[in-house]
Amino acid sequence: MPEYKAPIRDVKFVMQELLDCESHYEHLGYQDASLDMVDAIIAEAAKLTEQVVAPLNQIGDQQGCSWKDGVVTTPDGFKEAYQQYVEGGWPTLSQSEEFGGQGLPHSLNISIAELFSSANHSFAMYPGLSHGALATIEAHGTPSQKQQFMPKLVEGNWTGTMCLTEPHCGTDLGMLRTKAELKEDGSYSLSGTKIFISAGEHDLSDNIVHIVIARIPGAPEGNKGISLFIVPKFNVNDDGTIADRNGVNCGSIEHKMGINGNATCVINFDSAKGHLIGEPNKGLKCMFTFMNAARIGVASEGVAAAEASFQGALTYAKDRLQMRSISGVKNPQGPADPIIVHPDVRRMLLTQKSIAEGGRALISYLAQLVDIGHAEKDEAVKAEAETKLALLTPIAKAFLSELGFECTSHGVQVLGGHGFIKEWGMEQLMRDTKISCLYEGTTGIQALDLLARKIIGTQGAVLKPFSKEVTIFCQQNMDNPAMGEFIQPIMAYAKVWHEITVAIGTKAAKDPDEIGGASVDYLMFAGYVTLAYFWARMAKVAQDNLAKGTEETAFYEAKIKTAQFYIQRMLPRAKGHAACIQNGVGSMMSLESEDFSF
Repeated sequence: MPEYKAPIRDVKFVMQELLDCESHYEHLGYQDASLDMVDAIIAEAAKLTEQVVAPLNQIGDQQGCSWKDGVVTTPDGFKEAYQQYVEGGWPTLSQSEEFGGQGLPHSLNISIAELFSSANHSFAMYPGLSHGALATIEAHGTPSQKQQFMPKLVEGNWTGTMCLTEPHCGTDLGMLRTKAELKEDGSYSLSGTKIFISAGEHDLSDNIVHIVIARIPGAPEGNKGISLFIVPKFNVNDDGTIADRNGVNCGSIEHKMGINGNATCVINFDSAKGHLIGEPNKGLKCMFTFMNAARIGVASEGVAAAEASFQGALTYAKDRLQMRSISGVKNPQGPADPIIVHPDVRRMLLTQKSIAEGGRALISYLAQLVDIGHAEKDEAVKAEAETKLALLTPIAKAFLSELGFECTSHGVQVLGGHGFIKEWGMEQLMRDTKISCLYEGTTGIQALDLLARKIIGTQGAVLKPFSKEVTIFCQQNMDNPAMGEFIQPIMAYAKVWHEITVAIGTKAAKDPDEIGGASVDYLMFAGYVTLAYFWARMAKVAQDNLAKGTEETAFYEAKIKTAQFYIQRMLPRAKGHAACIQNGVGSMMSLESEDFSF
């Protein structure tokens, strides 16, 4: 199993040097988030993830969760590790001080969350979903609901879930059948079944608070008739104490491809007491608070997977001796050279490194946009940040989860036959990571959200703030000879981005299927170009530090060389996606459904 080491230096580089978190936090009023405090928190998170959480990763995979008579037991060590997590105050980090949180920025919390996910994807999911539940209740709940549910969720003694999917109803939520009937006391009685509920039942916390979509009798059909409810495993008194058991039961747990240490549950609601969040039939809008928070979290999982797989592959590649370098012997004292000297192994390692580090920059940038949405007083600045977030969230979720999965495949490949063997842990990373391409909206759903709803739906307006930012950066560095190799390709691809956007809109006016045919290629094109922008920014920071003189020459030179690899070997993939878009949807749709056969 790879020995996980938190990438502290790179986390600090992104937060402090690339994104200047010190000025960012000071401007937004996060006075407690000093650099000393940030450094201390990252260091403590590194200890917990390396020493406590990571050693449980393979145990969780081998043992999985067990179910008996509706009771779920987590793998050995999970309960004790979660207790350490709670006692250390980690769930409270970015939560409101009003409800017992520390009031620190979301961007600090997301950097910490990456470490937990790299160390142990399954474990990280238990507290991870609570953040979305909290965000939903805080944004849309009544004052009494907040007092009832938030303090215990904030401290981590209760956890939260999101209950959307039903056996017949996945992406198309308008087909849901779970019903909610109004009771005399103003609460609702919910009946129905939800499936694929991550952390839906477990032995880590005293209560589990489910955020559930359901339909009130007489509600409009489809998405317009969806309402949102708080449905706890144990009912909660007005003062926040636990009352009697609610009609919420775990019918079974799924036997899965990966994330075996996390219980993926079938949850049955049998006349369960629920509390309406927001207005009747407006639940989907409220639910997007949860879903958008979760989508950034899933994007971070892609980064975490790339990092963990890179670490395992790199360690092996430096030690494993196989063949001689075609350019000459590199290890004359040994029978063969270490495989890291071979170009194809370098290709895979640098792909992992460029996605992990580039993705980390993108995620941290998105998290700072969330900070601005929470704390910025200038409404115009806040609106611009929210527009950038709307554009980049589906890109980050889909692109980074897909590339994270690719990186885990490279990790297996670098180890060769050993990568396919369970004891090395590389195949587990690949199995665990595939779910990130699926939950919180598949890649195809994210692509439709981006292209249909946001790009075409706003006639391209959603692109403008981020496009302007990239243009300004390029203009500022256009005359810098050292930056030419980064700036010129980005400008060229940005021009193509504009051209394919216009072309899709024109084609879609005649054939709406052009949107669906182009959407995934469009998102992936956008992902490669977006990451190129962040790699250019990182290269500029590295160049500036080298020019000033630094003892960390190797670190900054590695940044520049990895940026060069990304621009030269990763960014050109976008050309293939542009070509697919230009070729249109015709070949996808020409074969009639009944003519598909095997």
